[in-house]
Amino acid sequence: MSKQLPRIVIIGAGFAGLACARGLKQAKADITLIDRENHHLFQPLLYQVATAALSPAQIAAPVRSVLSKQWNTTVMLDSVTGIDRVNRTVLVENGNPVPFDYLVVATGARHSYFGKDEWSALAPGIKNIDDATRVRRNILLAFEEAEAEPDDARREALLTFAVIGGGPTGVEMAGSIAEVARHSIKCDFRRINPRDAKVVLIEAGERLLVTMPPELSAAAKRSLECMGVEVRLGTRVDNITEDGVCAGGMFMPCATKIWAAGVQASPAAQWLGVAGDRQGRVAVREDMTLAEEPNIYVLGDTAAFTPTGAERPLPGIAPVAKQAGQHTARALIARIEGRTPPKFMYRHYGNLATIGRKAAVADFGWTQLKGTFAWFVWGIAHVYFLVGHRNRFAVLVDWLWSYITYQRGVRLITGGPRKHKKAELVEEMQGEIA
Repeated sequence: MSKQLPRIVIIGAGFAGLACARGLKQAKADITLIDRENHHLFQPLLYQVATAALSPAQIAAPVRSVLSKQWNTTVMLDSVTGIDRVNRTVLVENGNPVPFDYLVVATGARHSYFGKDEWSALAPGIKNIDDATRVRRNILLAFEEAEAEPDDARREALLTFAVIGGGPTGVEMAGSIAEVARHSIKCDFRRINPRDAKVVLIEAGERLLVTMPPELSAAAKRSLECMGVEVRLGTRVDNITEDGVCAGGMFMPCATKIWAAGVQASPAAQWLGVAGDRQGRVAVREDMTLAEEPNIYVLGDTAAFTPTGAERPLPGIAPVAKQAGQHTARALIARIEGRTPPKFMYRHYGNLATIGRKAAVADFGWTQLKGTFAWFVWGIAHVYFLVGHRNRFAVLVDWLWSYITYQRGVRLITGGPRKHKKAELVEEMQGEIA
């Protein structure tokens, strides 16, 4: 009678989960990868979907396709609802509990509105494809509505875009919206001049890109201002309404608000029955395992891993997640083969952020780059890390076309016209009556 293979369950097909699954290709194990989406998403380029530069298919790859030749792995499309540590099973929404001998939790993070969750409907962030296409719709509809708006004050509000948060996502989003207004659609309208659009980047801290050296933060601010973006530092958002944003004690009328200010880990800590940190992350040991649970690994944005000698946990960025996934795969293979698993050693290769056309900043520790050369390095790095040769080729072609023509080829408004709250309430009441 053959011995049952070790059962490895991976929750999440993001950078960490997919890297772990691919690293287990040769493992003598029965692997199950669970995700509520059927695709792996390259989140660093989501803002380009939100600003009509790329289509969703160019930055996403079907998980089943990526793992199609990995015969020891089963992909399960389902939502995880909990983890039973006593019976060693993962609870899912639409099926029976999934048993495991080893568990890898890599469920990522979601937006954090710092206790103001009601702002989420008014200032969406971008964490998935639905978020990005919704933001794209809001941006493009703002110009369309401004074209037909007879009232000067309302037209000005429609052409005002507030981006909240001065991290990489906020900086890249603000610069990209400015490019759309000043180049991509500047000749497409007759009653308005898109170049009159006002893009405002609001940051509570004293500088942008706080994880980078101050000189690169200053360079990013100068580049944004050269593109026409108004940067407000040291300005905390007090309230967000349908009509605008109140920040620093002043109200700014604007129709389109985009959130890029904070993240909160998935409910993994709750599933595991442990306390999370302020961002909901689970503390892990040097081998990325849960304390007192050597068979449970927690990775990526869900994990709070503090290297020896460091003052704070590693940031929730793609390189950290990917390296943690690769490490966990090696550790699991070592344990299955009866060897001592290695400790996780993160190698930091640098931070990159793009501001706009031929403008970016890069910090590699030993050297710093800014301007056009940094922009090329940023582009090469992001294309390299995309999953799939087809995606890399498609993105390169689109970027080349956009660079030559100043155009953006995915200016599609989907989902119908923008609905105001009153219209949504009327529809809900009509649905209840029906």
